[in-house]
Amino acid sequence: MISSPDLSHEQELWPAYKYIAGLDEAGRGALAGPVCVGAVILSDDDPHLTQTLSGVHDSKQLTPRKRHQLTPRIKETALTWGIGLASADEIDELGIVPATRLAANRAIEALSIFPEFLLTDFRLELPELGVSQAALVKGDQRSLSIAAASILAKTARDDLMRELDSQYPNYRLGIHKGYGTLSHRRAIIQLGFSPIHRKTFQLKK
Repeated sequence: MISSPDLSHEQELWPAYKYIAGLDEAGRGALAGPVCVGAVILSDDDPHLTQTLSGVHDSKQLTPRKRHQLTPRIKETALTWGIGLASADEIDELGIVPATRLAANRAIEALSIFPEFLLTDFRLELPELGVSQAALVKGDQRSLSIAAASILAKTARDDLMRELDSQYPNYRLGIHKGYGTLSHRRAIIQLGFSPIHRKTFQLKK
């Protein structure tokens, strides 16, 4: 059984850093659409924070309905939150790792408070930012801030992919959200790439 994320990492850091941002991404491995990063700063003096955000977990462990139920609660509870995107064209031009970092920087820019410390999921380090940080393996299962960010990133990206589905209906983006399902790969082979596909990504046979 996977344990629920908690505030142990944040509580260890709060005496030295008041504004700690949790960051996580969604869409890194998709074949279409942007990569999306969520950033969340939680309050260091809310005694009910864990109760208020009960149910917040790694977004992959939650149903779409549960994620959408939790999203407004996270936004209302957080001191500030932000979403950053990097497009398929930017991913093709820069590569997925630099593009994900670009999306992360945009998420941080969207915050109303600049963070003093970053808690990121593994492989989301931002050395160019010059802010103290720690990358946690399975961070979305360990840190409440990262888990909250993962939900915001996932719901924002899923909502966008449903919007893009109306523009490119033959790919059925609203169902698979741009990931490399068999039906999606077959659609790409049959129809070719759309403007929102990542042309540098290889299709699995």
